[in-house]
Amino acid sequence: MTAESVEVALAYYVRQQRTVRRTVDQVQAVWRQLDLRNLDASWQYVVSGGLVSAVSAGQREAAAHSDAYVAAVLAADGLDSDPAGSVEPLAFAGAASDGRPLKSLFYESTLEAKWLLEEVGQSDVDAMLGGLEKLLRAASTQVADAGRTATGASLAGNRTINGYIRVVNPPACARCLILAGKEFGWNAGFQRHPKCDCVHMPARLIARGRHHPGAFDVKTYFNGLSAAEQNRIFTQAGAQAIRDGADIGSVVNARRGMYTADAYGQRVRATRDSATRRGAWYRQERQRAIERGLVPRSGRGFRLTSPRLLPEEIYRLAGSRSEALAMLRRFGYLT
Repeated sequence: MTAESVEVALAYYVRQQRTVRRTVDQVQAVWRQLDLRNLDASWQYVVSGGLVSAVSAGQREAAAHSDAYVAAVLAADGLDSDPAGSVEPLAFAGAASDGRPLKSLFYESTLEAKWLLEEVGQSDVDAMLGGLEKLLRAASTQVADAGRTATGASLAGNRTINGYIRVVNPPACARCLILAGKEFGWNAGFQRHPKCDCVHMPARLIARGRHHPGAFDVKTYFNGLSAAEQNRIFTQAGAQAIRDGADIGSVVNARRGMYTADAYGQRVRATRDSATRRGAWYRQERQRAIERGLVPRSGRGFRLTSPRLLPEEIYRLAGSRSEALAMLRRFGYLT
């Protein structure tokens, strides 16, 4: 990855966002034609077709630039593009990411407006805005997903490429930030959430699964945020753990497997992340048990006897700053 290829990726991101923006503007114009006094008929005969047409066009446009983008990144890296074929933009339009028709997905927005109007008792304006918010989230996601999926197909069909680097465009959520700059194989799925801004950067990788040298550094980004923004993105306890020196990836990943458990004489919030046999914390605990003579050096027979606490539980239970730091190390957030 070179500075030139990063510029290409960021320019591609901007272009895709403009496509999303144009599509969203068209979607809003169509949505205004929905008649709350005659929801079903106006949806069926006036609104649904316009929404599907607008978003399908946006999907086609987002997918159409994939081959050119992949070739441009390779050229910026001094590599020759060797495609096995060309992306067909139409193949990425007209359906939602989960495979259902766009019309079915967008109908949920009408149901949302109807529910807000009839069940919640909101005003016509608020009900329309509530349905529109759901619709815009779905429409923008489907256009962006079409571009990402088409790019994935293009890089999979290019013999020069064996993977991609994830490019994050901040501001972003905590999950995306810890994946910034990570390398993935050409056939690895692209993890995303609704309204995700991240994109692929095609590459010829030396190794996979590592953080690419020179890529976005999440710790530097974290340090550049205000305390309020750190707390908003990573939660107050998570941000405090990071400020205390905890690994950002470990803190964010811990929230994936959250559960409650009875331990230490009370109900606590814990995580299953890193607590499986292959997890770093599991191995740390096994080594600790070996050193204390509780299990043989082979580790055979080892079982976890305590849950891995979340950072917020650590701060809640700790009686002092030094105790909190010791517990952060004990539960694998600090090395």
